[in-house]
Amino acid sequence: MTQLPDGISGFAGALADAAGAEIVPRFRTAIDIESKADESPVTIADREAEAAMRRLINERYPGHGIIGEEYGSENAEAEFVWVLDPVDGTRAFIAGKPIFGTLIALLQGGRPVLGVIDQPVLRERWIGIAGEQTTLNGAPVTTRDCPVLSDALLNSTSPDMFDAEALSRFQALSAECGSTQYGGDCYGYALLAGGHIDLVVETDLKPYDFCALIPVVEGAGGRMCDWRGEALSLDSAGDVIAAGDPGLADAAADILSADY
Repeated sequence: MTQLPDGISGFAGALADAAGAEIVPRFRTAIDIESKADESPVTIADREAEAAMRRLINERYPGHGIIGEEYGSENAEAEFVWVLDPVDGTRAFIAGKPIFGTLIALLQGGRPVLGVIDQPVLRERWIGIAGEQTTLNGAPVTTRDCPVLSDALLNSTSPDMFDAEALSRFQALSAECGSTQYGGDCYGYALLAGGHIDLVVETDLKPYDFCALIPVVEGAGGRMCDWRGEALSLDSAGDVIAAGDPGLADAAADILSADY
């Protein structure tokens, strides 16, 4: 079992609480929306939530590193590094849809060993720790058995995330699955961990988009990898497969990585 600092799970929960305190009062209110260099939207909720988490980390664990979506990296070579996405699904947040989430990961030696998916409006919190069972609000959750693609419910946030080649590959996978749905951002991975979705496939994700998801999905019995079936890391290109039934990951990777 991974040896983590004492009380680290509770501290991760405190980080989520601090982020939620900045996010929830601004949900479904009139707030300014800015565009970042990559044209993705950002709001004061994103920035203040990350700032609040960074303050707590620097106070409690000044030797730890931080990689955040809004404020970049500090001490990223440390043994323990926090990876933060204060509002994963800013477009959903702006639209008033409670399917965004705060993502909090702790890496040890570059490997995600703790992950939190927190939906502060619905008060749903998934926590995954390497070697332990994933929980939702303290109760264990598991993925569901689905050994064949033809029975699988496939999910992705939006077809717009795929370029032409990636979309062609995704559509080839979709044709083999039982059904395909769109929407959800990190919430789709949480639903997979709870046994409601079988596959999530996305592309162009950054480490702060996927690091927290890995312990949550794998602690519930699933598997995460890239489109070639290889383990995800900070250097991954961001092409992600999450499978509730681990065997589905290889089946999906065979299609997504095939030569056309």
